[in-house]
Amino acid sequence: RGLVSSASRPREDSWLKSLFVRKVDPRKDAHSNLLAKRETSSLYKLQIHNVKPEYLDAYNKLCQEVLPKIHEEKHYPCALVGTWNTWYGEQDQAVHLWRYEGGYPALNEVMNKLRQNKEFTEFRKERGNMLLSRKNQLLLEFSFWNEPIPREGPNIYELRSYQLRPGTMIEWGNYWARAIRFRQDNNEAVGGFFSQIGQLYMVHHLWAYKDLQTREDIRNAAWHKPGWDELVYYTVPLIQEMESRIMIPLKISPLQ
Repeated sequence: RGLVSSASRPREDSWLKSLFVRKVDPRKDAHSNLLAKRETSSLYKLQIHNVKPEYLDAYNKLCQEVLPKIHEEKHYPCALVGTWNTWYGEQDQAVHLWRYEGGYPALNEVMNKLRQNKEFTEFRKERGNMLLSRKNQLLLEFSFWNEPIPREGPNIYELRSYQLRPGTMIEWGNYWARAIRFRQDNNEAVGGFFSQIGQLYMVHHLWAYKDLQTREDIRNAAWHKPGWDELVYYTVPLIQEMESRIMIPLKISPLQ
């Protein structure tokens, strides 16, 4: 009797576990291929620099003097999409967004050329003395979002960053492919991205508004559109953490 019960227990345990283990359908393509724009091969880099408070003005001045001279040269397959200071959120922070036309080969080409650029080497050294910390991520853009193109100002920008639960990126993309149509009426949607290297399962939505009151009005208006509340209801459980930065563009930013 004891032998029978001990032999059958593993089978019982296995059967019970099968009731609670979530079955995942095997995928035959990477998330990035399913979610990203296929007609382009652009790679984006998001840089976030925490600047020593007493150096923020000097940091901005240095970036505005040096970055355009380096990255506007034609032999660098790289373009500055936008550069900002955080207004509300973490203070004394600079945010830069770059586009590399041609993906990872373009990124490697730019990095190799910048290592040999004496002016950029000096710039990085001087800039480093002004920083408390820095981090970056490599991103792809969602296929259903707007292309981030230069726009006239004045505008404020909101960078909404979402840390998703691992394994939920496809669900997020499916819901937001429908949700984005609710947020196009006022041309506020600038760009949507998801991380490839750095902190993973990160999503960034970039929005532009005339001012904070306009932001409030536009966001409130979305709740009066049938279907928006349902999409929010289903996407919220996918999120582990979220952060909102309100940002002001620097003079050299193509997004004004």
